[in-house]
Amino acid sequence: MEEAETVTPEFAERTFADIRQTLLNRDEIAILDVREEDPFAQAHPLFAANMPLGRIELEAWARIPRRNTTIVVYGDSPTGDDLALPAARMLRRLGYTHVTLLAGGLQGWHNAGGELFRDVNVPSKSFGELVESKRHTPSLSAQQVKALIDANADLVVMDARRFDEYQTMSIPTGISVPGAELVLRARTLAPNPATRIVVNCAGRTRSIIGTQSLINAGIPNPVTALRNGTIGWTLAGQELIKGANQRFPEVSEENRQKSAAIAQSVAIRAGVKRVSLDEVRAWLADATRTTYLFDVRTPEEFSAGHIPGARSAPGGQLVQETDHQAAVRGARLVLCDTDGVRANMSASWLAQMGWDVAVLQGATPADFNNRIAKHPLPEPVASAPYATPAQLKEWLADRNSHTIVLDFSPSAQFVKGHIHSAWWALRSQLAESLKRAYKGNRYVLTCTNGSLSRYAVADIKALLKPEVEVLLLQGGNQAWEYSGNKLQTGEHQLGAERIDRYRRPYEGTDNPVAAMQGYLDWEFGLVEQLGRDGTHHFNVL
Repeated sequence: MEEAETVTPEFAERTFADIRQTLLNRDEIAILDVREEDPFAQAHPLFAANMPLGRIELEAWARIPRRNTTIVVYGDSPTGDDLALPAARMLRRLGYTHVTLLAGGLQGWHNAGGELFRDVNVPSKSFGELVESKRHTPSLSAQQVKALIDANADLVVMDARRFDEYQTMSIPTGISVPGAELVLRARTLAPNPATRIVVNCAGRTRSIIGTQSLINAGIPNPVTALRNGTIGWTLAGQELIKGANQRFPEVSEENRQKSAAIAQSVAIRAGVKRVSLDEVRAWLADATRTTYLFDVRTPEEFSAGHIPGARSAPGGQLVQETDHQAAVRGARLVLCDTDGVRANMSASWLAQMGWDVAVLQGATPADFNNRIAKHPLPEPVASAPYATPAQLKEWLADRNSHTIVLDFSPSAQFVKGHIHSAWWALRSQLAESLKRAYKGNRYVLTCTNGSLSRYAVADIKALLKPEVEVLLLQGGNQAWEYSGNKLQTGEHQLGAERIDRYRRPYEGTDNPVAAMQGYLDWEFGLVEQLGRDGTHHFNVL
């Protein structure tokens, strides 16, 4: 009897037990969930990073900079043949040499005893809950804060979210002071030590971390978080402000120096290292260890000039979205700024979250001289000729041309503005998107700026007959609009369900009460989940 031939699998598999031990050892690993954001948010391992299949070419080199990083990929099915296998092949094509599949997929992780978490940015949110439980971070209810505002109390409300989030909805009298700016700006905004400072976000995490940052930095004012943020305010039946535009002020040199000295002492206490620019350059060139260099100032400051090789990651958002910014758990993080406050305070939190983190020291203003944030992108597998906006406009005006526009923008961008008659397409469900769209003799691919659609050329050609023409819109929707053409808004002609975006229960102003309350209840249970998971290495000072 002949022995059955042994078939070598295309990619090796990593088990839950093996991955868990890697995390416990603090070794580098990137656990990639290649599903769209909504299914990812329903269930995933604590340190999984969401990198949807259709965005890998755009994101991988920046988020996983070292090509020999250990990568574990999973998708929807236990066998990995739906999304994980194509994603693994794509990563291998991009030069990654240690790509593996999660044994049994997400179900295998769960069956082996692995904890599954809901929502997004879970490492940071669970850490925030742990901070509150350990430090008993003070907070006031929405009703208490409103009573203080109504009484014209000596009070400053500081909103720790991004400015665009603040503008969507904010607390009355609130000022936009994104998280990393709090310690730098608080003395200027509240020079009287008797002035109460209230820190808020949409939910809980950034208000807890922001409040505790001010306390850790020894701000003399009474500081409290707005309990449950704008969600708590809404659940209390209180009105939010839309379109507010109060930004933080500039600070004096005296206040900056005071804040810098305190921030550095907090960082040192947390175990943050100091590193020179020459050392950082050597680390970035090291092929055996992943290093991220993050500029934690505002995006405007970054655009005006930054250190070559740095990525813009405003400090408050970096602490909130560490899993997105640094997809490689166990990597080394270097933070930089020009004031000595924002990098140190952000680093103090990242160190407590188990990261190996250092702050750049000794850099001069002349070192922040780069104005072009350009990261190399891989070449697409297949190419296509370009169509100009004028050509596309002419084709669309001629119904006999049978020209179909497929838009690969994020669905939120598509709804905000797209070319009339365009179909929204999702690369991970491209066959379905094509079935929903009208049949054409010519397909023009586009997206917000033309960067993502060019990677869909090979996918589209594989699904169409050879005689069908496939082109790219030069410059994407931005070029269409710059050429004097209008963009249409609304959810017209969706080629797939909008699963590329998870609707956060704390964003917007029209969320169901049950969803908001359910989100808060979930956050309250995160500390218990952390205990069951046991891989986090969090250490609250």
